[in-house]
Formats: sequence, C-alpha cells, structure tokens
Amino acid sequence: MAGFGVLAYLREENRRIEALLDGRIREAARRRGCMNTGDRSLKPGWTRVAFGDVVRLSKERTPDPEAAGFTRYVGLGHIDPGDLTIRRWGSISDGTTFTNVFHAGQVLFGKRRAYLRKVAVPDFGGVCSGDIYVLESKDDRRLLPDLLAFICQTDAFFEHAVGTSAGSLSPRTNWRSLAEYKFALPPLEKQRRQVDILLAVDGSTEAFRALVEVLRRVESSTFDALVARSRSRNVSLGELLVESPRNGCSAVEASHPTGHWVLTLDALTRSGYQPGRIKQVQPTVAMQAAALRPGDLLISRSNTRELVGLAGTFDEGRRDVSWPDTMMRLRPDDSVIRTRFLELFLRSTSGRRQIQSFAAGTSASMKKINGNSLRRLVVPVPEPEVQDAITKRTDCLGAQVQSIRRRLSSIARYRSILLQSFLAL
Repeated sequence: MAGFGVLAYLREENRRIEALLDGRIREAARRRGCMNTGDRSLKPGWTRVAFGDVVRLSKERTPDPEAAGFTRYVGLGHIDPGDLTIRRWGSISDGTTFTNVFHAGQVLFGKRRAYLRKVAVPDFGGVCSGDIYVLESKDDRRLLPDLLAFICQTDAFFEHAVGTSAGSLSPRTNWRSLAEYKFALPPLEKQRRQVDILLAVDGSTEAFRALVEVLRRVESSTFDALVARSRSRNVSLGELLVESPRNGCSAVEASHPTGHWVLTLDALTRSGYQPGRIKQVQPTVAMQAAALRPGDLLISRSNTRELVGLAGTFDEGRRDVSWPDTMMRLRPDDSVIRTRFLELFLRSTSGRRQIQSFAAGTSASMKKINGNSLRRLVVPVPEPEVQDAITKRTDCLGAQVQSIRRRLSSIARYRSILLQSFLAL
C-alpha cells in the first residue's frame, strides 16, 4: 500500500509541477519575444543595471568566530553545485582559519572555479572561506533579496564569472569584474511573482528529495530483512574479492580539455553511483592505466563520518574516467557474491554500521577507512540464486528512487529555462 501511495503522490505532484512550469515557460517565451535587447529599449518598468549597482559585497570579518558566537563554518566543499540549500558544514570548535562572516539570508557565491556553479543561501550565520563572496541586496526597494540568489544562478551570470576569472590551475573571478555584469532588472511586483514561482519549484524539489530519502531507507531496511530471513554464512570481505581493495590516483584539475576525467567524491551517494559527477584532469600514466570499466564497484575511503564508506557501481559506457585517491575499487568474485548484492550490503544499515565503527581519523569531521580494515568487514553471504532474488526485490524500490531522480532532473531543466527567461537581458 505504501508503494501505491508513493506512486499516486508522484503522479499528482508531476501533473501540478508540469502545469505550473509549462504555463510559465510559454508566458516567458512570449514575453521574451516582445522584449527588446541590446541597445534597444526594454519593456516598460524594466531597467538595465550593473550587478554592482544593486548588490553589495559584504566585508564583515571576525578574528575569533567562536567568541563572536558562531558555531559553524562553510567551505566551498560544503556547497553543492546548483543547490541553494547548505546541507552540511564544519564545526568551529574543531578549528578553522576562516574569518569572513555571513548571516542567514545572505548569498554565498564561490569565486574560485566559478564553473562549478556554487551558490547558496544559508539559514544560519557563521564564517566562510575566503574563496566565497558574501553578497546582499543594496536596497530591497530596488532588488528583492530573495531574487539575488537566482540571478547568481543564471547561465549568463556564470558565463560572465568564468570569462572574467584569472589563474590556470585554480581560476578566480574578482568583485570588480562581477560588479560590471549587466542584466535586465524587472519592477518589484514582477520580481515578487518570479520569486514566488521559483520558490514553489524549489519547494517541490525539496519534497522529491525527502521522498528519495524515505525510499532509500525503506530499500535499506527491506534488504536487511530479506537477508536476515535467508540462510547465509558470514564471510570476511577479503575472502570475497579477487584482488585487494585498490586506491585511486590523485589528479591535478585541468583548466583546458585533456580528454581524461576523474570522479568527484559526490559521485557516491547514499543511493549509489550518480553519473556525470566528474572533473577534467591532467592525465598520468597510472591514471590512464586504471580507467574505470562498467560494473566496477567503488567505495569512498575519506569523507565525513556520515558519508565515509558510501558505495556505488560505475555504470557509464566510457573509458576516459578514473577514480580519485579518496575512493577504493572492489573486485568481488562473482561466483561467490554478486557485485550488486555486495553494493546493497555496503549501503544497508548493518553494513554502514560496521563501516562507521572502524572509520578512523583525528578530526571530528573527517574520517578514513583503509583496505585492511575493509577486508575484515563481515558480510552475510546467501547462495548466489538467493542473492539474485533478494537483489531483484530490493531493486523494485530502487527503480522508484531512480524515477524520482529523473523527475528531479526534469524539474532542474525547467527551472533553468525559467531563470533564463525571467532574467534575460
């Protein structure tokens, strides 16, 4: 019954979102058709402004964040590309050198490697990296503060930021260049309507994200229950592998095409492998010799305590991608244990509990696992045909998760179209 309820909810939510977005896209396309650009006049009430005319760069600093009453810090690694919500952070009590102050509602923009599209709006105060600009509206009677973050997410703004960045290995844009960015600013009433629509889209996105998390937990508990009811023998992971866990290679990110890529750490999630999360790097002989093959099982060996040990199976049909030194590759003996079964176990509640028990590290935030510890992991191993049956039943829930993820991708595309249509010059 729960599954049918989820599907009914998805269908209704899909219809509502598509009706809203399709109508707004048609309206935006019509408006763009009658809007003049370049040297011609804009629609009545619209003004052509420079970013620095309506946006202020905050320069608030504190030499002692803890004494100032802050408990959290944010680095570039805490901001997810394309996601305005900050979902993780560091604890100032663990130590930090950051001194840039931000407050709830201000906009954080990653000025280093602007092509990563890191923009966020925190709902808390703290300090952040010097590679993050803290931005705010100069006058909310001219630019609504809630619209600022969306302006910073448009393709045109990112193209300007990337085009004005300097540096080869770690390009950065500067405030003077960003302040010169020109765009069309709608009247306040139009801004309010645009913000309402975009916030509604983001609200739907959050609802789908929450649904993914619920289904992920159901998937994990279902797997655990099926394994518990099966006849299985406990075997150390080392006995199930045809080779020792293999670390990936460190790589220097490239600012120009090289034809070789490496996975970023966020390619491994609680729901498994997520394609497309890669960065272009300077290739090395070792890296090229260790290109990933479809079906390779990966596990993160360095991350926060909550995220270390996440596993997923590389399933892209390409041979120009390697895994980083923050991951390990596992090669299971398929005659004894199926790769998919092992992945599901590593992601299950019981598997995660074991992994977190031997994650080590002096930092309270970052933990690591090594190959020797991983080889001692105790894995319940039913007969192969039972593994296949358990995997099939568990993957029915996984299919629903993937369906929701496809919907999330569709919403993201609609959102991008809306952004460009609303704020086109």
